Amino acid sequence: MSGREYRLTREGWGRALVKLGHENPNVVVLVGDLASSTMVDLFAREFPERFIECGIAEQNMATIAAGLSLVGKIPFFATYGAFASCRAADQLRVAICYSNLNVKIGGAHGGISVGPDGATHQAMEEIAIMRSLPNMKMIIPADYYETFKATGAAAEISGPVYIRFGREKVPVVTDENTPFIFGKANIMRDGGDVAIIACGVMVHEALAAAEDLARSGIEARVINMHTLKPLDEDCIIKAARECGAIVTAEEHQIYGGLGSAVAQVVAREYPVPMDYVAVMDRFGESGKPDELLTAFGLRSGDIIRKVGGVINMKSGRD
Repeated sequence: MSGREYRLTREGWGRALVKLGHENPNVVVLVGDLASSTMVDLFAREFPERFIECGIAEQNMATIAAGLSLVGKIPFFATYGAFASCRAADQLRVAICYSNLNVKIGGAHGGISVGPDGATHQAMEEIAIMRSLPNMKMIIPADYYETFKATGAAAEISGPVYIRFGREKVPVVTDENTPFIFGKANIMRDGGDVAIIACGVMVHEALAAAEDLARSGIEARVINMHTLKPLDEDCIIKAARECGAIVTAEEHQIYGGLGSAVAQVVAREYPVPMDYVAVMDRFGESGKPDELLTAFGLRSGDIIRKVGGVINMKSGRD
């Protein structure tokens, strides 16, 4: 994994918006006083007449976006994920999702890796919140290229879509030619001993874990579950049947996130041993992103330990 390129996921979002702006005059962008942080300033410079600075008023921004969608616009609004999912929750639910309006939400600075911004800005609950809203779709891209593609795909999807991306540069694990199909997971590495299902920055950690596991004779299938809703249930069921054990990895609370979603499918369709790498029911704290990922147990080594446990459980069932 050495020598890997690192890029900002939020740059993928910002540059995709500019491309969409050139392609479709109905695309408009709104932001809550975070134009530079969310990189929608790129769009603002190209299309100032289609850019609205809403200030620190996320509830109003969501409602304005709802109104714009009703007159045929395709509004993308950007703020930190913590504010979009919690501060504007009522407007998302009632003004946007209830009427299935064509609004796209960019939830920036997701997860613990926001770093020094601390617990108030570290969104680690929004997967659970957004997945629970009827009509809401959700994408958690793994890197720059996937964020770029996900943002473009969101414009073609009818109804509300939430895209989660981070603050820091993260390893690039896909490229311009890697397929991205909304609602379809990507198998990043094949294997039959265990399936590691990950999203976001944890896809890189899963790949690193798989490389280390291979040295000890364990072949792990790594699945990039970039779309959390709708979930690729067929891919999950196939992994359960063929691998017999699953570990999920996410930069999110243990409750209500990727692990819960996968477990619901596995329990219903094909029960196998499972375990979870996630934030264990605690708030974040300030620190360097790399230090926080380690402190909160979100590293390849943590995945490897969980893999050992589910493989032991799998062996005990044989």
